[in-house]
Amino acid sequence: MKREDLIPAEEICVRYKVERKFVRSLFDSGIIEVITIEKTEYIPQDSLTNFEKMIRLSRDLKINLEGLEAIHHLLGQIEKLQKDNRRLRNRLGLYE
Repeated sequence: MKREDLIPAEEICVRYKVERKFVRSLFDSGIIEVITIEKTEYIPQDSLTNFEKMIRLSRDLKINLEGLEAIHHLLGQIEKLQKDNRRLRNRLGLYE
């Protein structure tokens, strides 16, 4: 992963007005990825969308960490099922 694709966790905390503890708890739960380089923590750009979703759910709906973990898991299952559905539709198209 290129260093340009990494955003310092401190910058994200300031920009989104969240505590460092929130970022750490999302990382510990496996919801986002955090990469440490030379004692500085970074969040990859491709984890940013997921991070923003979790912030909105936490702030707007007052969902706690356990709820965020459950939602993350369910969203992952939905995404997997959608991929499987597309794959099966494509295979079915071969027989039509």
